[in-house]
Amino acid sequence: MTATGTPLDLVRTEVDRALGEFVGRHREMFADPALSPVLAAAEDLLAGGKRLRPGFCYWGWRGAGGGDDPAIFTAAASLELLQASALVHDDVMDASDLRRGMPAAHRRFQALHERSGWHGSAEQFGEGAAILLGNLMLVWSGEMWRTSGLPEAALAAATPVHDLMLTELMCGQYLDLLEQAHGEGTFEGALRVALFKSGKYSVEHPLRLGLVLAAQGTEPWIDRLCVEYGQRVGIAFQLRDDVLGVFGDPAETGKPAGDDLREGKRTMLIARTLAAATPAQADVVRTHLGDPGLTPEGVARLREVIAETGALDECEDMIKRYLEDALESLDRSPLTGDARAALADLAVLAPPRRT
Repeated sequence: MTATGTPLDLVRTEVDRALGEFVGRHREMFADPALSPVLAAAEDLLAGGKRLRPGFCYWGWRGAGGGDDPAIFTAAASLELLQASALVHDDVMDASDLRRGMPAAHRRFQALHERSGWHGSAEQFGEGAAILLGNLMLVWSGEMWRTSGLPEAALAAATPVHDLMLTELMCGQYLDLLEQAHGEGTFEGALRVALFKSGKYSVEHPLRLGLVLAAQGTEPWIDRLCVEYGQRVGIAFQLRDDVLGVFGDPAETGKPAGDDLREGKRTMLIARTLAAATPAQADVVRTHLGDPGLTPEGVARLREVIAETGALDECEDMIKRYLEDALESLDRSPLTGDARAALADLAVLAPPRRT
């Protein structure tokens, strides 16, 4: 099997197929009408997403000499189940209403409780059901990884990377909560969260999994590439996400305009804003950031302050520098030519800034 089109075209098609087959094998378990809403919520969530993590995994595999084994797509697809699990839990922790333009899982289950006229708190039911849904997809992710069909030696070599990825993801989620609890965080604190939640989990570890699966072990060049390319691209992605969370088009992000501001996210963009703000500007940020009832006018005022302090331009410059350094590391690596080109394209797939 050879790659055609963009670096994600083949990956997306094969990952969708693998996910459909995997979920299909579990469908009978959810034939009971009481359980069918759980499966429906899982399938709806899995239907979205760019498939970036499987993309980094697949092109890591190809870059280290991996061949046309269809099992690599199954292993890579397991990362989408892990991502879906993280998103469900993240939305509960952030009390988000929307995910990819649809009600977040906990709001979906809350609405089911309300429509059905059941006893107890609809909100509590929604949160509990969503946590269980996230747990289910986490379990499925591990099952799909273990039963992918890749050689045992390859899975044995990559399993420590897989285990570390899960641990660091949970640490990143906790650090994110901690950053919000601390209130006015620092850029260094926000960068640490970005490294764990995006740099490592979204890019470095998926890439490393593919490389190690193909090589059936690790080598110094693999370690260098995963840090110099993987972490930098992941942080650039998170910086872009920070910008889109404030300035993004809801039609593109699937969330209301300024949603990160209402949730009070202590991002690198906000940290840079506060570091450069005048006392009056800082007061605007502290007054409005984290207000669930923030009006469109309030969002507009916060956007003005962020732009006026130079934080927006600074984050755009940082994105550019991180990506330039990441691409230079690709040129120094012994990756196969098609993988090097694909990974260069994947690095710049984050959408442009929307104002």
